[in-house]
Amino acid sequence: MASTLKPEDSRQVEEAVAWAVANGEPLELVGRGSKRALGRPFQAETVLDLSALAGVIDYEPAELVLTAGPATPMAEIEKLLAEHNQMLAFEPMDLTALLGGTSSEGSLAGALMINSGGPRRIKSGSARDHLLGFEAVSGRAEQFKSGARVVKNVTGYDLPKLICGSYGTLAAVTKIDVKVLPRPEKVYTVLVLGLDPAEAVKAMSAAMNSAHEVSAAAHVPADLAAKSAVSYIKDAGRSVTALRIEGFGPSVERRCADLRAELAGFGAIEELHTMNSRSFWLEVRDVQYLATPVQDPVWRISVPPSAGASVAEELSKLDGAAWFSDWAGGLIWLQLPASTDAAAREVRTAVDAVGGHATLVRATTDVRAAVPVFHPQPAPVAALSRRVKESFDPKQILNPGRMYAGV
Repeated sequence: MASTLKPEDSRQVEEAVAWAVANGEPLELVGRGSKRALGRPFQAETVLDLSALAGVIDYEPAELVLTAGPATPMAEIEKLLAEHNQMLAFEPMDLTALLGGTSSEGSLAGALMINSGGPRRIKSGSARDHLLGFEAVSGRAEQFKSGARVVKNVTGYDLPKLICGSYGTLAAVTKIDVKVLPRPEKVYTVLVLGLDPAEAVKAMSAAMNSAHEVSAAAHVPADLAAKSAVSYIKDAGRSVTALRIEGFGPSVERRCADLRAELAGFGAIEELHTMNSRSFWLEVRDVQYLATPVQDPVWRISVPPSAGASVAEELSKLDGAAWFSDWAGGLIWLQLPASTDAAAREVRTAVDAVGGHATLVRATTDVRAAVPVFHPQPAPVAALSRRVKESFDPKQILNPGRMYAGV
């Protein structure tokens, strides 16, 4: 039966890791537990529960900086920022429904450890582009910090970029400094109806290359659009290609009108205003269209946007496949009834052909143990990953094997 260590401050985190190092005892790092089903399954008899390291420590709206404990609920942070008309511009995903949860349970560190990035990724970047600094305890049981509460910070190695997306395999984070930005006054979405994947990529490319500052571009095939809670999407009866425009009211209205005129040649055009727009982009952000059936595996596939249509069409030939794309065609979410070795090979063969990568986001424990969850790394990159792990965690104490076997 697994035991649990629950430190209340950074000193106790250091002591817990020191005990684990001395005893050769691997630790499973847990904040709020909403993302435990991500990554490879691994054996750890002891849980390092960081849930006590929660709460906003400092928030300066005028400076656009927020400092918080790693287990601070995202819901708490988003509520506080909304009160000051601000936001986390990287749009952290809420994967609760996709992973079979019942309510929003994610934490700030959880979003950073998976390098979360929602539809605004194509304009504002992912989590690693908004992490200013952090404090943590390495697998050597040493406290360290990197970055600072300022945007212009270039001293030393850029460890915030490295720690994001590390899935807790390099360090136990104890404090986080993150950049925030003003929340847009209005959010409109131009919809182009009835496009096939290739035409949708052309429309999204035209919008992204326009002067209208499109902040998100997604394509939802008709079968998944019918699942939307937004009536304009649900009742369209056709595929929906969506382009988001944000900012001050008059500017948004003018840019939307101009974009509609430029895209008129692609087909029927509709428009969502702020409330419906926000609802729709939450559906895209949180992959709600593929939330059920919860037992079906879901892949997250990153490819060059120009190759998105061809990869999506190739993978849609697999039995029972359902998909939609984000990031102007560069991100494909794919649901398959089963992810056997054969299915995984087909997915990765299609992705490798265009220089992309595929991650198995949702699957049963047995499938995640049998099928590589993260895209296999080229030998030189795999060797570098091992050296980085050894530098931070030489005895493989922190989430060992969660990303790659033996790392």
